[in-house]
Amino acid sequence: MIITLIQALYDPRVPIPQEIEFFDKALEDIEFFDISPQIYWLLKQRGQLVQMPPFFQEQLQQKYNGTIYQNMFIRSQTKIALEKLEEAGIQTIPLKGTFFAEKYFGHLGARGTSDIDLLVQPFDLERAIHCVKSLGYIEQERIPSHFHWSFSKEIPESPIPLTIELHWDLMKEKTSDINMDEFWEQATAIGSYRYIKELSDYHTFYMICLHGWRHNLCSLKYFLDIIQMIHILQDKIDYIRLQKDAATHKTLRRTVRTLAIVYHHFPHLAGIKELPIKKGINLWWQYNAIRDRNYKTYIQYVNWVYYEFFDFDSLAHTWAALVNFMYSVGNMRFSHKIKKM
Repeated sequence: MIITLIQALYDPRVPIPQEIEFFDKALEDIEFFDISPQIYWLLKQRGQLVQMPPFFQEQLQQKYNGTIYQNMFIRSQTKIALEKLEEAGIQTIPLKGTFFAEKYFGHLGARGTSDIDLLVQPFDLERAIHCVKSLGYIEQERIPSHFHWSFSKEIPESPIPLTIELHWDLMKEKTSDINMDEFWEQATAIGSYRYIKELSDYHTFYMICLHGWRHNLCSLKYFLDIIQMIHILQDKIDYIRLQKDAATHKTLRRTVRTLAIVYHHFPHLAGIKELPIKKGINLWWQYNAIRDRNYKTYIQYVNWVYYEFFDFDSLAHTWAALVNFMYSVGNMRFSHKIKKM
């Protein structure tokens, strides 16, 4: 249901079904994937919100209003952290979050966020950690081979702490040859900041594709990020350059398969920006597998195995992924034993 609704929101040739049953089911899907703000804002922008059933409008608006308040808080906390890092002269790039919502969706409340992701350079990591800790954030357990470190602090009257993730890369160690210097070289300063920067549109799109792959497109929110950027940037997206860079960075399979799946389920995108890839890309991704946790098929397992071990451009990266997987399994077993004691 929700895929049909998203197709209709982005493609005027696809009509929105009018049956109440459709909206009941779509609302269940929207809440499951936590994409109420995106759907509400897209409907409002297109002047279609008033055409929806009252219960559908009200539920979406309630979630949207909650997202605005949450994002206002996170934006204020992001600003505090960025000013601290600016004062220390640490080059920093906010990733996703409220910056992404405002720039690519057009409104602070149009895309929910729950934490603060900041990219710093490896040589600045220790100083950045000191800045974050000085604001009251406490470091969480670091995962070996990971590309970010989490720091959290309790928020009054909130059961969920606020987390800052300090990133120094976009992929796990030894699973790509991605060159972060290229991202930094094309980043530009934000407003009056000297050290706080934003990624170029091109590198933001590249990052969003890799971000969707890292989560194995397990939610439609990753589809929405990619679709929205294609609609906003259109010909500004350079797929030839992306293919060349991804091949050099050994992320080509991941990037191409992610985009191929998105284009397969939202074919109107080809009319906005054609995807120049060869046929034959595996499309084992299944909507039912991410919507229904009890849904089990052979194809689902094939997709999982391919994602975990074969979505890499080199044997060395496949081996690194296998080692990471074995470590995570061993760590889970160890943690389970501790809980039993």
